[in-house]
Amino acid sequence: MQLELERLGVHDSVEAVFPPAELAAFLADLPAPVDVIGDGEIATCDAAVTLEHREAFLELDWVHSIQAGVDRFPFDAFEANDVILTNSTGIHDRSVGETVAGYLLSFSRRLHDHVANQQERRWSRPEWDEAFTLPGKTACVVGTGTLGRGVAEVVGSLGVEMTGLRRSSESVPGFEAIYANDDLHAAIAEADFVIVTVPLTDDTRHLFDADAFDTMREDAYFVNVARGPVVDEPALIDALESDAIAGAALDVFEAEPLPENSPLWELDEVIVSPHCAAYTRDYFRDVGEIVRKNVSRLDSDAEFHNRVV
Repeated sequence: MQLELERLGVHDSVEAVFPPAELAAFLADLPAPVDVIGDGEIATCDAAVTLEHREAFLELDWVHSIQAGVDRFPFDAFEANDVILTNSTGIHDRSVGETVAGYLLSFSRRLHDHVANQQERRWSRPEWDEAFTLPGKTACVVGTGTLGRGVAEVVGSLGVEMTGLRRSSESVPGFEAIYANDDLHAAIAEADFVIVTVPLTDDTRHLFDADAFDTMREDAYFVNVARGPVVDEPALIDALESDAIAGAALDVFEAEPLPENSPLWELDEVIVSPHCAAYTRDYFRDVGEIVRKNVSRLDSDAEFHNRVV
């Protein structure tokens, strides 16, 4: 498909991740004007870079999501209106991997306890058997795509034995063992850490339910850097409150922002972060390089990079 780009808009919803003006300036050398736009200016563009979906995008030729996850976009409507949708898969492997490593180090070295104690000016050392080191521990990464492989690379370098779960049991670099999706419970049953990196689909919604948490070891930690609805949140809260699992690090939630009355805020062995595992000061540059690559393909029949629809 050939597409004439006369104006590219950077939708102001990306402000939640980085200043839209930074991306517009980074792309200023493109052959078409690049401007920051609000909802009222969408119709003046041929294409838009965005975090959120707007119905007006269905009138454009191309929409690029600054995230890898695109579950917020109506695929059928995009297809029916011949709108190309691309995403930012491939740029979050290292940042998310380092975030997950940070969670695991917090639990093993009790860093989250030290931060909490500091807020109370409390000098309190861990019990003799609380802290541990990561070499020799096992982690099961549920989802071995870009995020999962990034987690395996970073966490595996800390001496953690990495296993993974994917559609088939074919081997994946960075993982010592791979389980097929049907073997979820077998995959997570003996892991010290269960780390979720799958996209949200009909098949993965509430993939982690009460049965899954019952399957995990009582001393295991749960990490979610995927999407909130992949987890049955009340079931997770029950597992944490009953000590069925040791703790959790959560970057995503069924309702965001996490409601003030959520028990997750108060639980000692829970780390809450505000859906920012992929954040880095270079985020806008990484997104910009994908946009630049696709703009270079507009005058040819070359397939769009990271095309979803």
